[in-house]
Amino acid sequence: MEGEQKILQQWIDDSRAIVFFGGAGVSTESGIPDFRSVDGLYHQKYDYPPEEILSRSFFDARPGEFYRFYRDKMLCLDAQPNPAHRKLAELEAAGKLRSVVTQNIDGLHQKAGSKRVWELHGSVHRNRCMRCGKPYPVEFIQNSQGVPTCSCGGTVKPDVVLYEESLDGRVLEGAVSDIANADMLIIGGTSLAVYPAASLVHYYRGHRLVLINKSPTPYDTHADLLISAPIGQVLGSIKVR
Repeated sequence: MEGEQKILQQWIDDSRAIVFFGGAGVSTESGIPDFRSVDGLYHQKYDYPPEEILSRSFFDARPGEFYRFYRDKMLCLDAQPNPAHRKLAELEAAGKLRSVVTQNIDGLHQKAGSKRVWELHGSVHRNRCMRCGKPYPVEFIQNSQGVPTCSCGGTVKPDVVLYEESLDGRVLEGAVSDIANADMLIIGGTSLAVYPAASLVHYYRGHRLVLINKSPTPYDTHADLLISAPIGQVLGSIKVR
């Protein structure tokens, strides 16, 4: 991997508008489970499959069951940023990274110091009443029992994009614009199997497409540089200069 690491360092040194596109694998090194690995959520046993529980129709039909799973598996509030999160924030502060585009909902990029983060699938840290729109912090969800209810009587829903829901148009537009204008695109910690998020890769027009993932992805043959290693290890070794 030493040769690939040197190329990555050189490309980062030469770039001024890097965009990072990441998925669940970025946060597994912070102790947050991913979905599709051997130990991921999709391989654990519940009364319903996780992909069904995390759908809008399930939320509407069985909100109590949804929140039982959600509090147990989706709220990892003690997790801390790892070397990948911290290095990306450092690159942004140095004026080399344009933005982070993430499929994660944990807020760890912002916790590490990143400012321009496009959260494709929302965030557990934002929650609103479905009736009156009143905002609630994540602690309200965590500490409530059953279905969290607003002071107006409405159900409080996380600002998380569930299956069967559309991505936020403003977030999607911002992510597409940044990727299209990037001089380097680093993809890390994602299987590139979730659409429409994975399709954003097609908007990159440059010749420094870096793919960092421990397991193969459908886009491996499209990468200009492929590194099969943990994302924290790879980015943590980068020098910002």
